[in-house]
Amino acid sequence: MRSVRARAALGATLVVAVALIGAGLAVLLVLRANLIDQADLQAEVAARDVAGQLATGTPYDDLELDDEEDHPVQVVDEEGRVVIVSKDLRAVTGTGATDVTPVPSASPGATPSPGDDDDDGGDDSSRPDSGEVSSDDPEFSDGTATVDRTTADYRFAAVEATTREGVTLTVYAGAPLAAEQEAVGTVRGAMLTGLPVLLVVVAGVTWLVTRRALRPVEGIRREMAAITASEDLARRVPEPDSRDEIAALARTTNETLTVLEASVERQRRFVADASHELRSPIASLRTQLEVAEAHPELLDLPGAVADTVRLQVLAADLLLLARLDAGEKPGGGTVELGALVREEVSQRTGDRIAVAVEVPGGGAFEVNGSRGQLSRVVGNLLDNAQRHAEGSVAVSVAADGRGVRVEVRDDGAGVPEDERERIFERFVRLDDARSRDDGGAGLGLAIARDVAARHGGTLTVHRAEEGGAAFRLWLPRPA
Repeated sequence: MRSVRARAALGATLVVAVALIGAGLAVLLVLRANLIDQADLQAEVAARDVAGQLATGTPYDDLELDDEEDHPVQVVDEEGRVVIVSKDLRAVTGTGATDVTPVPSASPGATPSPGDDDDDGGDDSSRPDSGEVSSDDPEFSDGTATVDRTTADYRFAAVEATTREGVTLTVYAGAPLAAEQEAVGTVRGAMLTGLPVLLVVVAGVTWLVTRRALRPVEGIRREMAAITASEDLARRVPEPDSRDEIAALARTTNETLTVLEASVERQRRFVADASHELRSPIASLRTQLEVAEAHPELLDLPGAVADTVRLQVLAADLLLLARLDAGEKPGGGTVELGALVREEVSQRTGDRIAVAVEVPGGGAFEVNGSRGQLSRVVGNLLDNAQRHAEGSVAVSVAADGRGVRVEVRDDGAGVPEDERERIFERFVRLDDARSRDDGGAGLGLAIARDVAARHGGTLTVHRAEEGGAAFRLWLPRPA
């Protein structure tokens, strides 16, 4: 049962089996109820026919008991004595009495001759012309009857009748249940025969359909196994022409492979660029140390210190990027951006251009996040502005909708519009030589945008009023 096809076939078969069994039982019950209703109607008609004859004063010997084999009749009086039975009725159950031998009785059974006096010596002129048949619904019961040595099941209806003499009799008339039993048995036999065949067909069809439906999944699995074995992320799984869930799975898998390929490629470029960036200061530092070892008087100590600092900054940047790529979440503390900007600017004592700070007094510019990482973002933006400004650098903090906006502006050459997204890529420098001379590795803006994204914000670049670049950091306020 580890196969999806087997589980699907078994599940479909069980569902169909339960449904068919339930439907079959319902059909049998409805069929049996309808046939019994028909038998009840036949028994009631036969019973009322005999009761009507008794009510009109028909003598017992003259009663017309048609179809005695199909409708056996038994009549009992108020004391439960049998007064009339069908001619060939030998035994009966389910009626008022099991006796099939009429009890001789002069009063209830005899029909007086015209002119005969009653017990008080009067004539019969005071007797009613006819009796009465009860209009109440008859009582029904199940029983058996032996008619001419043949025993069968019957449905009996009991109807009360009052004769002209005031005697109340109960007429039991039966209707055979053979037709009901035969019909129910035939239907039941057909269901018992057809149900297993139908379940086998359902299981087989489900197996074949599921196998056909899952065939593309096997193709996807094989291709994924091949990709894993070859480590070739440029390969893609086959996409079926259908528009079902399997086609959506294939498309999603290919999209995931595309993202994974891009991520791996980006990681490879990152490692290659990092190796290149590290190689230059390390080679320069080694050269200076080797020269100093051979000629101590030629040691460029400030240059060695600068290369060491550059290595230290680059290592810190690479470590921060590695933590961000690993999914490091910012801290859950509250940071007041206005105070953070003023503190960051106050610590920048070596800038070649004084930074103008524009923070409204008394403003509350709180956001959630890591104070250290946000300070790094502001510092990177100010470093970039100092590197490209001609004579002015300004930073402002203001409320912006449901968030806080920090904007860093300079009066430099600005960023060309077609390069405004590319500058946020890692190790990208629009002026490569100048950046290398100033110690930049092209990671500052990439780090700034990654940190902004981790905090649920954005970092974009626009044209400043001063003519240079305006970097806008937007962060959401606490909920």
